[in-house]
Amino acid sequence: GFLDRIAWMKAAAAERPWMDLTRVGIYGGSAGGQNAMRALIEHGDFYRAAAADCGCHDNRMDKIWWNEQWMGWPVDEAYERSSNVAHAAKMQGKLFLSVGEMDSNVDPASTMQVAAALVKADKDFELLIMPGSNHGAGEKPYASRRRMDFFVRHLMGREPRWQP
Repeated sequence: GFLDRIAWMKAAAAERPWMDLTRVGIYGGSAGGQNAMRALIEHGDFYRAAAADCGCHDNRMDKIWWNEQWMGWPVDEAYERSSNVAHAAKMQGKLFLSVGEMDSNVDPASTMQVAAALVKADKDFELLIMPGSNHGAGEKPYASRRRMDFFVRHLMGREPRWQP
């Protein structure tokens, strides 16, 4: 859906001169977290920043019953192609990863694996681990503020006003 979303935003911006397509960010949680990071892997020329919360960054390590519904069985090359871990070196732009330490839906190891791949590829990113938090930790007030601070810094080019 990225190509459709990009085409829609370009069409909308053609009629709305106030839209600045040089400062497009994306965020999501769970599978949306996987997709937010994927935007920087596949379309880093368009998306400048992404926040990925509790992402299932490699479907080979996520709960297989969920992935089987959408990707089929047995595990084949499609799983490798969709892995953010396998393609982390292709990432462009700014990335904010957040994860709940006690996530019972997507194993926090998924975020740690993609972080390790980013370190190996010498890619800069921010990582927030929310102690004692479960799935969706990025929506807690502290993590939500940190995500907004991230976007203000990287899309607006300034420090957030609410920071000292």
